[in-house]
Amino acid sequence: MPRDEVTILAVDDLPQNLRLLDAVLSPRGYRVLTATSGEEALAMLPTAGADLVLLDILMPGLDGYEVCRRIRASAEFAYLPVVMITASGEQEKVRAIEAGADDFVSKPFDQGELLARVASLARIKRYHDTIERQAEELAAWNVELEARVDAQVAELERVNRLRRFLSPQLVDVVLDSGEEGVLASHRREIVVVFCDLRGFTSFAEASEPEEVMGVLAEYHHALGELIYRFEGTLERFTGDGLMVFFNDPLPVDDPAGRAVAMAVAMRERVAELAHDWSRRGNDLGFGIGIAQGYATLGRIGFEGRFDYAAIGSVTNLAARLCAVADAGQILVAQRVYSAAEGMAMGEPVGELDLRGFSKPVRAFAITGIDDTEAQVGT
Repeated sequence: MPRDEVTILAVDDLPQNLRLLDAVLSPRGYRVLTATSGEEALAMLPTAGADLVLLDILMPGLDGYEVCRRIRASAEFAYLPVVMITASGEQEKVRAIEAGADDFVSKPFDQGELLARVASLARIKRYHDTIERQAEELAAWNVELEARVDAQVAELERVNRLRRFLSPQLVDVVLDSGEEGVLASHRREIVVVFCDLRGFTSFAEASEPEEVMGVLAEYHHALGELIYRFEGTLERFTGDGLMVFFNDPLPVDDPAGRAVAMAVAMRERVAELAHDWSRRGNDLGFGIGIAQGYATLGRIGFEGRFDYAAIGSVTNLAARLCAVADAGQILVAQRVYSAAEGMAMGEPVGELDLRGFSKPVRAFAITGIDDTEAQVGT
Protein backbone atom coordinates (compact mmCIF):
# COMPACT_ATOMS: atom_id res chain seq x y z
CA MET A 1 0.00 0.00 0.00
CA PRO A 2 1.40 3.42 -0.89
CA ARG A 3 2.60 5.37 2.10
CA ASP A 4 0.22 8.29 1.49
CA GLU A 5 -2.90 6.14 0.88
CA VAL A 6 -5.53 6.49 3.62
CA THR A 7 -7.40 3.34 4.64
CA ILE A 8 -10.94 3.69 6.00
CA LEU A 9 -12.84 0.93 7.76
CA ALA A 10 -16.58 1.44 7.21
CA VAL A 11 -18.82 -0.43 9.65
CA ASP A 12 -22.57 -0.77 9.00
CA ASP A 13 -24.99 -3.67 9.09
CA LEU A 14 -26.71 -2.47 5.90
CA PRO A 15 -24.82 -3.38 2.71
CA GLN A 16 -26.39 -0.52 0.76
CA ASN A 17 -24.92 2.00 3.21
CA LEU A 18 -21.48 0.43 2.82
CA ARG A 19 -21.76 0.58 -0.95
CA LEU A 20 -22.71 4.25 -0.73
CA LEU A 21 -19.73 5.07 1.46
CA ASP A 22 -17.42 3.20 -0.89
CA ALA A 23 -18.90 5.05 -3.90
CA VAL A 24 -18.22 8.39 -2.23
CA LEU A 25 -14.75 7.68 -0.83
CA SER A 26 -12.98 5.38 -3.29
CA PRO A 27 -13.03 7.86 -6.22
CA ARG A 28 -11.25 10.37 -3.93
CA GLY A 29 -8.32 8.02 -3.45
CA TYR A 30 -9.32 6.41 -0.17
CA ARG A 31 -8.96 2.66 0.36
CA VAL A 32 -12.24 1.43 1.81
CA LEU A 33 -12.60 -1.74 3.87
CA THR A 34 -16.05 -2.83 5.06
CA ALA A 35 -17.47 -4.73 8.02
CA THR A 36 -21.13 -5.59 8.56
CA SER A 37 -20.97 -5.90 12.34
CA GLY A 38 -19.13 -4.57 15.33
CA GLU A 39 -17.59 -7.96 16.03
CA GLU A 40 -16.26 -8.22 12.48
CA ALA A 41 -14.82 -4.69 12.69
CA LEU A 42 -12.94 -5.42 15.92
CA ALA A 43 -11.56 -8.63 14.44
CA MET A 44 -10.32 -6.80 11.34
CA LEU A 45 -8.60 -3.90 13.11
CA PRO A 46 -5.31 -5.59 14.11
CA THR A 47 -4.43 -6.36 10.48
CA ALA A 48 -6.47 -3.82 8.52
CA GLY A 49 -4.03 -0.93 8.81
CA ALA A 50 -6.99 1.43 9.16
CA ASP A 51 -6.34 5.17 9.47
CA LEU A 52 -9.96 6.01 10.31
CA VAL A 53 -13.20 4.19 11.25
CA LEU A 54 -16.63 5.21 9.98
CA LEU A 55 -18.94 3.57 12.52
CA ASP A 56 -22.70 3.25 12.42
CA ILE A 57 -24.36 3.42 15.82
CA LEU A 58 -27.41 1.21 15.40
CA MET A 59 -26.27 -2.34 14.67
CA PRO A 60 -27.33 -5.74 15.98
CA GLY A 61 -24.99 -7.35 18.48
CA LEU A 62 -22.37 -4.79 19.46
CA ASP A 63 -23.66 -1.32 18.72
CA GLY A 64 -21.45 1.55 17.65
CA TYR A 65 -21.01 2.91 21.16
CA GLU A 66 -19.63 -0.40 22.49
CA VAL A 67 -17.37 -0.86 19.48
CA CYS A 68 -15.98 2.66 19.99
CA ARG A 69 -15.40 2.03 23.70
CA ARG A 70 -13.47 -1.18 22.93
CA ILE A 71 -11.38 0.61 20.34
CA ARG A 72 -10.50 3.27 22.88
CA ALA A 73 -9.67 0.63 25.51
CA SER A 74 -6.90 -0.75 23.28
CA ALA A 75 -3.54 1.00 23.62
CA GLU A 76 -2.80 0.16 19.99
CA PHE A 77 -5.88 2.01 18.71
CA ALA A 78 -6.32 4.66 21.39
CA TYR A 79 -5.59 7.42 18.85
CA LEU A 80 -7.37 5.88 15.86
CA PRO A 81 -9.95 8.46 14.63
CA VAL A 82 -13.56 7.27 14.89
CA VAL A 83 -16.43 9.03 13.12
CA MET A 84 -19.88 7.94 14.28
CA ILE A 85 -22.73 7.89 11.78
CA THR A 86 -25.74 9.01 13.77
CA ALA A 87 -29.28 10.16 13.44
CA SER A 88 -29.71 13.84 14.03
CA GLY A 89 -30.59 13.53 17.72
CA GLU A 90 -28.41 15.48 20.12
CA GLN A 91 -28.57 12.67 22.66
CA GLU A 92 -26.86 10.30 20.22
CA LYS A 93 -24.14 12.86 19.59
CA VAL A 94 -23.47 13.22 23.32
CA ARG A 95 -23.30 9.46 23.79
CA ALA A 96 -21.01 9.18 20.78
CA ILE A 97 -18.57 11.69 22.29
CA GLU A 98 -18.77 9.95 25.68
CA ALA A 99 -17.92 6.64 23.99
CA GLY A 100 -14.77 8.23 22.57
CA ALA A 101 -15.79 9.31 19.09
CA ASP A 102 -13.72 12.07 17.49
CA ASP A 103 -16.49 13.34 15.24
CA PHE A 104 -19.90 12.39 13.88
CA VAL A 105 -21.87 12.60 10.67
CA SER A 106 -25.67 12.80 10.64
CA LYS A 107 -27.84 10.63 8.44
CA PRO A 108 -28.56 11.17 5.64
CA PHE A 109 -24.99 12.50 5.32
CA ASP A 110 -23.86 15.30 3.09
CA GLN A 111 -21.05 14.10 0.82
CA GLY A 112 -19.09 17.33 1.10
CA GLU A 113 -19.33 17.30 4.91
CA LEU A 114 -18.33 13.62 5.06
CA LEU A 115 -15.29 14.15 2.84
CA ALA A 116 -14.22 17.23 4.79
CA ARG A 117 -14.43 15.46 8.17
CA VAL A 118 -12.67 12.37 6.85
CA ALA A 119 -9.87 14.46 5.31
CA SER A 120 -9.40 16.46 8.50
CA LEU A 121 -9.19 13.43 10.80
CA ALA A 122 -7.06 11.47 8.34
CA ARG A 123 -4.59 14.36 8.31
CA ILE A 124 -4.45 14.39 12.11
CA LYS A 125 -3.92 10.62 12.12
CA ARG A 126 -1.04 11.00 9.69
CA TYR A 127 0.52 13.66 11.95
CA HIS A 128 0.17 11.31 14.92
CA ASP A 129 1.69 8.42 12.97
CA THR A 130 4.57 10.64 11.92
CA ILE A 131 5.22 11.67 15.52
CA GLU A 132 5.10 8.06 16.69
CA ARG A 133 7.46 6.98 13.93
CA GLN A 134 9.87 9.78 14.75
CA ALA A 135 9.68 8.89 18.44
CA GLU A 136 10.55 5.29 17.60
CA GLU A 137 13.39 6.42 15.38
CA LEU A 138 14.63 8.76 18.10
CA ALA A 139 14.50 5.93 20.65
CA ALA A 140 16.44 3.70 18.26
CA TRP A 141 18.97 6.48 17.66
CA ASN A 142 19.32 6.97 21.40
CA VAL A 143 20.03 3.27 21.87
CA GLU A 144 22.57 3.38 19.06
CA LEU A 145 24.08 6.56 20.44
CA GLU A 146 24.37 5.05 23.92
CA ALA A 147 26.08 2.01 22.41
CA ARG A 148 28.46 4.25 20.47
CA VAL A 149 29.19 6.37 23.54
CA ASP A 150 29.87 3.25 25.60
CA ALA A 151 32.18 1.97 22.88
CA GLN A 152 33.96 5.32 22.64
CA VAL A 153 34.33 5.56 26.42
CA ALA A 154 35.80 2.05 26.46
CA GLU A 155 38.14 3.01 23.62
CA LEU A 156 39.17 6.22 25.41
CA GLU A 157 39.87 4.26 28.59
CA ARG A 158 41.94 1.84 26.54
CA VAL A 159 43.83 4.70 24.89
CA ASN A 160 44.43 6.38 28.24
CA ARG A 161 45.82 3.15 29.65
CA LEU A 162 48.18 2.86 26.71
CA ARG A 163 49.25 6.49 26.83
CA ARG A 164 50.41 6.06 30.40
CA PHE A 165 53.45 4.18 29.18
CA LEU A 166 53.67 4.38 25.38
CA SER A 167 54.69 7.12 23.02
CA PRO A 168 51.91 8.47 20.75
CA GLN A 169 53.42 6.66 17.77
CA LEU A 170 53.23 3.30 19.51
CA VAL A 171 49.72 3.95 20.80
CA ASP A 172 48.63 4.61 17.22
CA VAL A 173 50.13 1.29 16.10
CA VAL A 174 48.33 -0.64 18.85
CA LEU A 175 45.03 1.09 18.12
CA ASP A 176 45.33 0.60 14.37
CA SER A 177 46.04 -3.10 14.79
CA GLY A 178 43.36 -3.54 17.43
CA GLU A 179 45.69 -5.85 19.31
CA GLU A 180 47.32 -5.43 22.71
CA GLY A 181 49.28 -8.65 22.35
CA VAL A 182 52.41 -6.58 21.84
CA LEU A 183 52.14 -5.71 25.53
CA ALA A 184 52.25 -9.34 26.71
CA SER A 185 55.34 -10.60 28.55
CA HIS A 186 58.28 -11.23 26.21
CA ARG A 187 62.08 -11.00 25.99
CA ARG A 188 63.92 -8.53 23.79
CA GLU A 189 67.14 -6.56 23.54
CA ILE A 190 66.57 -2.94 24.51
CA VAL A 191 68.50 0.23 25.25
CA VAL A 192 67.66 1.76 28.64
CA VAL A 193 68.09 5.42 29.57
CA PHE A 194 67.99 6.36 33.25
CA CYS A 195 68.32 9.94 34.45
CA ASP A 196 67.75 12.05 37.55
CA LEU A 197 68.57 15.38 39.13
CA ARG A 198 71.65 15.98 41.22
CA GLY A 199 71.03 17.72 44.54
CA PHE A 200 67.31 17.09 44.39
CA THR A 201 67.03 15.45 47.84
CA SER A 202 68.57 18.39 49.68
CA PHE A 203 66.58 20.82 47.53
CA ALA A 204 63.34 19.03 48.40
CA GLU A 205 64.18 19.05 52.11
CA ALA A 206 64.91 22.78 52.14
CA SER A 207 62.14 24.02 49.84
CA GLU A 208 58.40 24.47 50.08
CA PRO A 209 56.35 21.65 48.51
CA GLU A 210 54.85 24.05 45.97
CA GLU A 211 58.31 25.05 44.75
CA VAL A 212 59.40 21.41 44.52
CA MET A 213 56.32 20.47 42.51
CA GLY A 214 56.86 23.47 40.23
CA VAL A 215 60.42 22.37 39.43
CA LEU A 216 59.29 18.80 38.80
CA ALA A 217 56.51 19.97 36.51
CA GLU A 218 58.98 21.95 34.37
CA TYR A 219 61.42 19.05 34.37
CA HIS A 220 58.86 16.38 33.45
CA HIS A 221 57.27 18.53 30.76
CA ALA A 222 60.61 19.22 29.08
CA LEU A 223 61.78 15.60 29.15
CA GLY A 224 58.37 14.24 28.19
CA GLU A 225 58.41 16.18 24.93
CA LEU A 226 61.82 14.74 24.07
CA ILE A 227 60.77 11.17 24.90
CA TYR A 228 57.86 11.46 22.49
CA ARG A 229 60.00 13.10 19.81
CA PHE A 230 62.57 10.30 19.89
CA GLU A 231 59.83 7.62 20.11
CA GLY A 232 60.98 6.18 23.39
CA THR A 233 58.84 4.14 25.78
CA LEU A 234 58.48 5.78 29.17
CA GLU A 235 58.51 3.17 31.90
CA ARG A 236 58.13 5.44 34.88
CA PHE A 237 58.67 8.75 36.63
CA THR A 238 59.97 8.36 40.19
CA GLY A 239 60.13 11.89 41.50
CA ASP A 240 63.21 13.31 39.81
CA GLY A 241 64.15 9.90 38.35
CA LEU A 242 63.05 8.83 34.91
CA MET A 243 63.47 5.61 32.93
CA VAL A 244 63.00 5.25 29.16
CA PHE A 245 63.80 2.36 26.85
CA PHE A 246 64.04 1.88 23.11
CA ASN A 247 63.27 -1.04 20.77
CA ASP A 248 60.12 -2.15 22.58
CA PRO A 249 57.15 -2.75 22.41
CA LEU A 250 57.96 -2.32 18.72
CA PRO A 251 61.44 -2.39 17.18
CA VAL A 252 62.99 0.93 16.15
CA ASP A 253 65.88 1.79 13.90
CA ASP A 254 69.18 2.34 15.71
CA PRO A 255 67.92 2.19 19.33
CA ALA A 256 71.35 3.03 20.77
CA GLY A 257 71.68 6.06 18.49
CA ARG A 258 68.20 7.25 19.46
CA ALA A 259 68.98 6.84 23.15
CA VAL A 260 72.22 8.81 22.92
CA ALA A 261 70.68 11.55 20.77
CA MET A 262 67.78 11.88 23.22
CA ALA A 263 70.15 11.99 26.19
CA VAL A 264 72.16 14.80 24.62
CA ALA A 265 68.98 16.74 23.88
CA MET A 266 67.82 16.16 27.48
CA ARG A 267 71.12 17.41 28.86
CA GLU A 268 70.87 20.60 26.80
CA ARG A 269 67.26 21.21 27.76
CA VAL A 270 67.81 20.60 31.50
CA ALA A 271 70.87 22.88 31.39
CA GLU A 272 68.54 25.67 30.27
CA LEU A 273 66.15 24.87 33.09
CA ALA A 274 69.00 24.61 35.63
CA HIS A 275 70.15 28.10 34.70
CA ASP A 276 66.72 29.44 35.58
CA TRP A 277 66.55 27.32 38.74
CA SER A 278 69.95 28.64 39.79
CA ARG A 279 68.71 32.22 39.54
CA ARG A 280 65.96 31.22 41.98
CA GLY A 281 68.56 29.82 44.38
CA ASN A 282 68.16 26.16 43.48
CA ASP A 283 71.40 24.37 42.59
CA LEU A 284 70.38 21.28 40.60
CA GLY A 285 72.38 19.16 38.18
CA PHE A 286 71.45 16.37 35.80
CA GLY A 287 72.98 12.94 35.21
CA ILE A 288 72.22 10.16 32.73
CA GLY A 289 73.16 6.48 32.38
CA ILE A 290 72.57 4.33 29.29
CA ALA A 291 72.90 0.55 28.92
CA GLN A 292 72.00 -2.07 26.31
CA GLY A 293 70.99 -5.70 26.83
CA TYR A 294 68.20 -8.23 27.03
CA ALA A 295 65.24 -7.77 29.38
CA THR A 296 61.86 -9.30 30.05
CA LEU A 297 59.16 -6.80 29.19
CA GLY A 298 55.39 -6.64 29.47
CA ARG A 299 52.37 -5.22 31.18
CA ILE A 300 52.32 -5.50 34.97
CA GLY A 301 49.89 -4.34 37.61
CA PHE A 302 46.24 -4.99 38.42
CA GLU A 303 42.84 -4.14 36.96
CA GLY A 304 42.48 -0.36 36.93
CA ARG A 305 46.22 0.30 37.11
CA PHE A 306 48.71 -1.18 34.66
CA ASP A 307 52.26 -0.20 33.80
CA TYR A 308 54.63 -1.42 31.12
CA ALA A 309 57.88 -2.57 32.67
CA ALA A 310 61.32 -3.87 31.72
CA ILE A 311 62.99 -6.28 34.12
CA GLY A 312 66.60 -7.37 33.91
CA SER A 313 70.19 -6.43 34.69
CA VAL A 314 70.24 -3.92 31.81
CA THR A 315 67.85 -1.63 33.73
CA ASN A 316 70.01 -1.93 36.85
CA LEU A 317 73.13 -1.11 34.85
CA ALA A 318 71.58 2.05 33.41
CA ALA A 319 70.48 3.11 36.90
CA ARG A 320 73.96 2.48 38.37
CA LEU A 321 75.67 4.43 35.57
CA CYS A 322 73.28 7.29 36.21
CA ALA A 323 74.02 7.18 39.93
CA VAL A 324 77.78 7.65 39.43
CA ALA A 325 77.48 10.23 36.62
CA ASP A 326 78.50 13.76 37.52
CA ALA A 327 76.16 16.67 36.92
CA GLY A 328 75.91 17.20 33.18
CA GLN A 329 77.50 13.83 32.42
CA ILE A 330 76.10 11.06 30.20
CA LEU A 331 77.67 7.70 31.01
CA VAL A 332 77.08 4.82 28.60
CA ALA A 333 78.14 1.18 28.71
CA GLN A 334 80.66 0.03 26.11
CA ARG A 335 77.98 -1.87 24.20
CA VAL A 336 75.95 1.32 23.72
CA TYR A 337 78.98 3.33 22.68
CA SER A 338 79.97 0.70 20.12
CA ALA A 339 76.42 0.50 18.73
CA ALA A 340 76.28 4.28 18.36
CA GLU A 341 79.79 4.55 16.92
CA GLY A 342 79.95 7.07 14.11
CA MET A 343 77.29 9.24 15.69
CA ALA A 344 78.20 9.41 19.38
CA MET A 345 81.27 11.38 20.38
CA GLY A 346 82.78 10.57 23.76
CA GLU A 347 85.75 9.62 25.85
CA PRO A 348 86.48 6.59 28.02
CA VAL A 349 86.14 6.95 31.78
CA GLY A 350 87.68 3.58 32.56
CA GLU A 351 86.22 0.60 34.33
CA LEU A 352 83.69 1.42 37.03
CA ASP A 353 82.90 -0.66 40.09
CA LEU A 354 79.11 -0.50 40.26
CA ARG A 355 76.98 -1.74 43.12
CA GLY A 356 75.30 -5.02 42.26
CA PHE A 357 77.79 -5.98 39.55
CA SER A 358 80.54 -8.47 40.29
CA LYS A 359 82.84 -7.22 37.53
CA PRO A 360 83.94 -3.68 36.64
CA VAL A 361 81.97 -2.07 33.85
CA ARG A 362 83.76 -0.22 31.08
CA ALA A 363 82.01 3.08 30.43
CA PHE A 364 82.24 6.17 28.22
CA ALA A 365 81.17 9.76 28.75
CA ILE A 366 79.25 11.22 25.82
CA THR A 367 80.47 14.67 24.87
CA GLY A 368 78.16 15.21 21.90
CA ILE A 369 76.80 13.77 18.69
CA ASP A 370 77.72 14.12 15.07
CA ASP A 371 74.76 16.01 13.58
CA THR A 372 75.56 14.70 10.10
CA GLU A 373 75.03 11.15 11.35
CA ALA A 374 72.14 11.80 13.74
CA GLN A 375 68.81 11.52 11.94
CA VAL A 376 66.40 10.53 14.72
CA GLY A 377 64.24 12.92 16.66
CA THR A 378 64.53 15.72 14.11
